[in-house]
Amino acid sequence: MKKLLATGALLGMLSGCSSLPPAVGEQAPTLHDEGAEEAYRALLDKYSANQEIYDGFDTRLFAGVTLQTQTFREARVRRQAAFQVLPPPKVEQLLAEERTEAGQVHEFFLGVHVNDYRYLDFDFKRSIWRMALVTPAGEVTPVRIRRLGRADLEMRAYYPYTSVFWVGYEVQFPTVMSSGQPVIPPGTEQVTFRLASSLGKAELKVSAQ
Repeated sequence: MKKLLATGALLGMLSGCSSLPPAVGEQAPTLHDEGAEEAYRALLDKYSANQEIYDGFDTRLFAGVTLQTQTFREARVRRQAAFQVLPPPKVEQLLAEERTEAGQVHEFFLGVHVNDYRYLDFDFKRSIWRMALVTPAGEVTPVRIRRLGRADLEMRAYYPYTSVFWVGYEVQFPTVMSSGQPVIPPGTEQVTFRLASSLGKAELKVSAQ
């Protein structure tokens, strides 16, 4: 049986299939309204991607990203409102704040799981990792990277692809190139979040619409 499991894992890696590390701990919170839960998960899938970096057959890193489009921001706020039973004025305030920020930066939630915590330096000034947002207009690097901390149940309620040993980051990119052109031109269907170092490279492609 162990031999069959090992063979299956090996075939999965060789075939390039994307997978996530086994989830541990409590299950991520879900909404009581099954329809609302399914709708949120579908939207999350649309704006998210995950990929692994391997060293031979050993995993260096699991990474997942979610592009904070205005559509996703609004869905996230309404999910928060359902969990916290927020009054309508508070919901409208949060929605207004999210719309304002969506016009100022292109933001990603980045969740990572590493087997060696020496490589967990994404927000360090001299990090081994280089991040870039790649679009039809070219590429830009982050203007801000903020460590959100270990993935707890609160974080997992909104990004359930993370688990106990993951760490979350907020990564913000500019909206305008140095040439004055929009970083994500109108009509762009897909953009790429690139994460690269001497350990390897991940190209995470997500919907931009």
